[in-house]
Order: sequence, then C-alpha cells, then structure tokens
Amino acid sequence: MDKIYFDNSSTSLPKAPGVACAISNFLENAGYNVGRGGYSGSLDIAMDILQTREHFATLFGAKRPREVIFTPGLTTSINMILSGFLKQGDHVITSSMEHNSVMRPLHALTKTRGISYDTVPCNNDGTLDPQEIIKFIKPSTKAVVMTHASNVCGTIMPIQAVGQLCKEHNLYFILDAAQTAGLLNIDMQRDNIDALAFPGHKALLGPQGVGGFVIKEDFAHKVDAIMWGGTGSKTADLDQPELLPDKYESGTMNIPGILGLKAAVEYIIATGTDSIYQHEMKLCNHFIKGAKSIPDMELVAVDETSTSEQPSKIAVVSVNFPKHDNASITARLDKQFGIMARCGMHCAPAAHKTLGTYPQGTLRFSFGHENTLEEVDLLLGALTQILDPQD
Repeated sequence: MDKIYFDNSSTSLPKAPGVACAISNFLENAGYNVGRGGYSGSLDIAMDILQTREHFATLFGAKRPREVIFTPGLTTSINMILSGFLKQGDHVITSSMEHNSVMRPLHALTKTRGISYDTVPCNNDGTLDPQEIIKFIKPSTKAVVMTHASNVCGTIMPIQAVGQLCKEHNLYFILDAAQTAGLLNIDMQRDNIDALAFPGHKALLGPQGVGGFVIKEDFAHKVDAIMWGGTGSKTADLDQPELLPDKYESGTMNIPGILGLKAAVEYIIATGTDSIYQHEMKLCNHFIKGAKSIPDMELVAVDETSTSEQPSKIAVVSVNFPKHDNASITARLDKQFGIMARCGMHCAPAAHKTLGTYPQGTLRFSFGHENTLEEVDLLLGALTQILDPQD
C-alpha cells in the first residue's frame, strides 16, 4: 500500500531536494567544527554557515546576517527570547490562538519570574482584530508575542497591523513563525517585527533538530543570553560576548542540521514561496470543496477567499465527526488507506478553546509541497467510504 502524508504542519515530508545529501556529505567527508580551528576545512564550513545566515536574512528582511541565530528549534528560540528579555513585573500580550511553544514559557515565567500576560480573545474562526490588543496595554506592557498562523485551522494573523500597533505604542513584537517561515512573505522591517522564531523542519523543508531566530540588533541589547560557554570568540574574557551571533550560540552547533537547512532554504528561494503557497492552497481548497458534500463531517474555521496577494489562511484544515470518534477515523485512514494525518489538540489547547473544539480536538490535514490533487481525491474517497452508514 502506498502511503500518503498529510501532516506537514507537524513536519514536512519529503524534505527539500539536496537536504539529505548535504548532511551525509558533511558527516562523511568533512565533519569539521567551526570557530575552533584555523585550517581550511573549518573555514570552508564557516563560510557555508555564513551563507546560510545570509539566505535567512534575505528571506526575512533582516538587515545583517549576524542577526540570524541558529538553535535546536523554534521552541528553544521562543524560550531564549522570552527568558532573556522579560524581567520581574513585566507584562506581555498574546492571542487566544497560541501553540504551547508560546503559552507554556509565558506560564512558566509567571511562576518563576513574576511576569504577567493577557490573552486577546480571537473570533471563533481564529481571526484577530488588532484593535482588541489596545484594550490590554498597560504601563508595564513590554511586548506582543503571537503566532503568524494557526497550526490547528490555518488562520493567518494580521501581523503587519499588529507590528504597526506595536510601533505606535513602543512595544516589541515577537513572532512565532512555526507554520509560515518559508511559506509566506515576511519582512521584519516592513512588518515591524523585532524577533522572529522559526523551525527548520516545517515549511522550510529542512531536517528536525535545527531552527533559530532572527533578532534586530537594537532588541538584542535588551535580550540577555540564557546560556554561556565557548563561542570561539573573545576566549580570554569570562564574560559572554555581546556580539551577534556569538551571544546566543554557545557550544558546538548542529552543523549537519544547518548545512541541511542551507540546502532547504536555497531550494525555497529558487522555487519561490509564492509558488509553494499557491500549490498548497490549490490542494487545500480542492479538499474543502469536496469535503462539504461528505455527511457527518464538520469543517472547522474554513476560508476559501485566501490568495497569494492577500493570504488569510495556510493549507491546514481541521475536521470533526459528531457521530464518530476522531481517533477511530484517524486510525482507519492509516490502516485501511495508508493516509497519515494528526488527531488531537495539536499542542494548542488555547486555540481549540477559541474554535470550540476543546477538549475533543480535531482531525487535521495539512497539505505540503509534494502532495497532489490525486492524493487529495483519494483522501476524500477514503473519508466518504469510512463514513458510509453501510460500511
């Protein structure tokens, strides 16, 4: 049985062409560390990593490659930014559509550091009115931190409007780009984003275990390092270097992962984010159209108006089955039809409460760059067969 993968919001599959080759070539033929040796092999790898920073600076509209920091992933990045920035008594604003990658660090900091936060209610389709944020601004408010797009229903947040609002009220804007980095057009200057966290393994089509954040240099002066150690720079000084990216990159980095990510981001840039987005939304809208005729299946917060010029949704669809157990449907799709999708709360209970799908969660389909219309038709046929009362 051929397998069909519709769980790209969790991690992309397949990865971009060249990713596996870049990783294996480094491990088999190089393997040098960087910043720890002056020999040519180490310097060559250092140049590859610099080129990767340059690619990400271009992709996200950063002013300088040194503002690109590599970490084990987005969750690490969010923790580093929030823990390094927020101090006792600080207040933060977030949205009711957040993933636990934002909610849990904020919750932990309320207990360990005495910060506070407010959650701006979103509509039951996941959309946010930016003006609602103003109601929650206090004298102690320091930042807005929020997702760019929901991993549950795909709704895109109005980050340009939020960024402008933050600028007007002297707040920092921290963006969780888990679902959108490598897929949507993001410009940190245009959108007034002070820090952007990204995973390498989702829409960027790279390997797991590597990601990072991009931080404007003036904001970096406000964000302390929360890890200290060897950087290969200013070694005689026991104080952590303040220069970027060394301030946040202590220890040996995941060089195989970064080189795999380099191949992935080069593929993204060559292909074009707009082209990838249009393909994925074609699949998404095809599914939505077909799903409307399937009985006993509810679509959650769908939006068929999204275009590459005015994107309001990414290619993520959640469904529920009022007369059936979501987990049973998910298991049957996998066992009988080889179709892989994700069931549950998707590490985003706040979003499910907003959408009215808590506590049961949803069955989520997230379409990727290599999925086809034929595969979507097989999915629609499988769901029709499973839900057939005669089955």
